[in-house]
Amino acid sequence: MSGVPVATAEMAVPHIPVLLDEVIEAAALQPGDLVIDATFGAGGYTRRLLASGATVHAFDRDPDAIKAAQDWSELGTRLILYPRRFSELVSGMAEAGIASVQAIVFDIGVSSMQLDQRERGFAFASDGPLDMRMSQDGMSAADFLNEADEAEIADVLFTYGEERQSRRIARAVKAARPLVTTGDFAGVVRRALGYRMGAPKDPATRSFQAVRIHVNGELDELAAGLAAAETLLAPGGRLAVVSFHSLEDRMVKRFLREGSDGGPTGSRHLPDLPSAHPPAFSKVSRAIRAGEAEVARNPRARSATLRWAIRSAAPARNHGSLAA
Repeated sequence: MSGVPVATAEMAVPHIPVLLDEVIEAAALQPGDLVIDATFGAGGYTRRLLASGATVHAFDRDPDAIKAAQDWSELGTRLILYPRRFSELVSGMAEAGIASVQAIVFDIGVSSMQLDQRERGFAFASDGPLDMRMSQDGMSAADFLNEADEAEIADVLFTYGEERQSRRIARAVKAARPLVTTGDFAGVVRRALGYRMGAPKDPATRSFQAVRIHVNGELDELAAGLAAAETLLAPGGRLAVVSFHSLEDRMVKRFLREGSDGGPTGSRHLPDLPSAHPPAFSKVSRAIRAGEAEVARNPRARSATLRWAIRSAAPARNHGSLAA
């Protein structure tokens, strides 16, 4: 589906954008620039991007996010919404007749709105359907946990949740089937790990993260989205990515490092490898994290990391086929 021009207006924002000032500074926009907000959410970044005078092409796979923005009414056609995944940035912009943009921003992971909606099944703070689907279609968390074999569940928990007791939890999940609600799943994990009320961190957190990432194909989406951004950014264009856990940040860091030095390098035991291609990025930032004041205002910012980079004039690397 192609983008739909809409307007902008003031509305309540239930999701506080993290590292907002730093992201806007990294984007370095000028009036009239084209920018992609690859993870629109509640529009927190988009509002500030529009305020800079840019035209924003905003993508979100969650139909609720797109629906909530349909009545914005202030800045004419400078906001175009795309009800699509960010792995579809290239095809979405091609349908709009746009080959390149001046900036692309990502805010990776689940949003506060999704976490706060019990019926979406992303959190265990209140009991709800075991869903976790960002796009509200396809395999749900309940489908996966009730139908996958024990070994696959253990692999998902270990790989995406870095859960050391993944095998124990997977056995408990199999024994407890069918799981219907978030409370069912959280209870299974807690019993398997001997959780005591009042402990500093609920052990179900890692398992919920892992299943959510798997159900939504989040790391595959991130890889495709980063590759699409490299393709779409004009020379001198800015890429800014905010991530919230180590798996995402490691992927972003590696992508930018390899894109800025022309490819993998050698080690202390081997000579440097020749560059496989000209550097795709002329400058890459260090990790940027929220200060104490922002964390006090918004505890979610504590785990956020921003990395940004400037696109060079070199051709985009071949990352394989992008999602259509």
